[in-house]
Amino acid sequence: MGIGGIISAIIVGAIIGALGRLVVRGRQHISILVTILIGIVAAIIGTWLAQQVGVAVTDGIDWIEVLFQVILAALFVSLYAGYAGKRRR
Repeated sequence: MGIGGIISAIIVGAIIGALGRLVVRGRQHISILVTILIGIVAAIIGTWLAQQVGVAVTDGIDWIEVLFQVILAALFVSLYAGYAGKRRR
């Protein structure tokens, strides 16, 4: 993976992580760096999941793959926010 791949992963991670945070109700006390990392992980796992289901490669935008990624990001944001909230107390 070259520098272009790393930059792409950061940009996609930021977008997917932000969309995941928008889906989760309430306020999450997590940093933007954690949001990007969650987005990157959700994008990787969501792409893998879409490949397993057989919807990863379609003409145009792979909306089902993006949906998998955003749902996973929302799940990971919820889990992390809950974990971080318990750790703060």
